[in-house]
Amino acid sequence: MTEDAPRLPSKFVRGNDHLDRLLADPQLAADVAEAHVAAEEMDRVHAMNLAMIRKAAQMTQAEVAKKLGVGQAAVSRLESREDMLLSTLYDYLTATGADTASIVVTVHGRRIELDLGIIHGARTA
Repeated sequence: MTEDAPRLPSKFVRGNDHLDRLLADPQLAADVAEAHVAAEEMDRVHAMNLAMIRKAAQMTQAEVAKKLGVGQAAVSRLESREDMLLSTLYDYLTATGADTASIVVTVHGRRIELDLGIIHGARTA
């Protein structure tokens, strides 16, 4: 900005007031609401995945904990973690009775499967 350019008077706008104005647009408000619902669903699904596997195996946290050699609280924490080592995931899955465990990714349309047993050092027959 040069010295001879006119300065516009600055007007403070509270963040909430700015958000309220933005969300007054029905399309923008709908988009934000849809994104919020999608994010909540992703959080719910992530939190349930390991517990769902355990429940599908008809096991309690205490039963999985016994197989892993840890306490039930450790399994509860494990099921709610956002990230973990692949070896930890493999151990959890085999403790719930998984015969095999793999991660499938698609790269440039090509399906690649990573066998967690081999990565973990377990050998399949």
